[in-house]
Amino acid sequence: MRVGAWWTGLSPRRRALLGGLALVVAVAVAVAVAGVRLSRGVPKPVAGRPGAVLLVPGYGGGTTSLDELAARVRGTGRTATMVQLAGDGTGDLTVQARVLAGYVNRAIGAGSGPVTVIGYSAGGVVAWLWDVDFGGAAQAGMIITLGSPLNGARVAAVGAAYDPAECPVACQQLVPGSALLTGLQRSAQPRPPWLSLWSDNDQTVQPPDSARLAGAVNVPLQSVCPGVNIQHSQLPDDPLVDGIVLRTLGSGHVSAPAPGDCAALRTAGR
Repeated sequence: MRVGAWWTGLSPRRRALLGGLALVVAVAVAVAVAGVRLSRGVPKPVAGRPGAVLLVPGYGGGTTSLDELAARVRGTGRTATMVQLAGDGTGDLTVQARVLAGYVNRAIGAGSGPVTVIGYSAGGVVAWLWDVDFGGAAQAGMIITLGSPLNGARVAAVGAAYDPAECPVACQQLVPGSALLTGLQRSAQPRPPWLSLWSDNDQTVQPPDSARLAGAVNVPLQSVCPGVNIQHSQLPDDPLVDGIVLRTLGSGHVSAPAPGDCAALRTAGR
């Protein structure tokens, strides 16, 4: 019997019933396919493989200051990629977090293990936003921040108060107590292991311990090398900082260096 004849031979009631079942099956298949696509929308890192290192520049987006650190990371055999922030790097930090998410997804999609995100200055706030907004704990093995105003910077507050027109969106978001920073501090989102480094000599991020983050391994550099003088702009290429970063990458876990490690870390970072 041909299908057409079989179908027309059915009663209207049975045809309606079978048509409805076919529609339900089609919808279920479509939902299942959509679910698969959604699960594939955020790639998962490959366990056991070295993770790419992504370096996020500070306010203004200039990457030159991170070139030396990136080169040292590459010298260990790891992939180090500089994140190019949107626009001039002074726009909405939530947009910059989305840019970082794109870099992370591309790296993991290419076969990377859990990534390491290194954020310098305001780049550390971008890393924090990415972690909270994009579930960084599922994709990152660790986050390292260098002199990052995680609790805001007085210079941003002064700029916003003195001439708001000269304080772009990112500047406003870095004012202590801003809505963005308050939201981050209240977030209960799980974080990957986090190492926050800063220098007591920092004259740009004031107070310097604005870099302190609850739950992170917080390390003022002077606690490792007492008396060392490291300014904000020197953080990414200082031998002590680079030595700590390289040791952390090599060990695969975050821990605070001891004062007795000072000489060895500075040597490793040269």
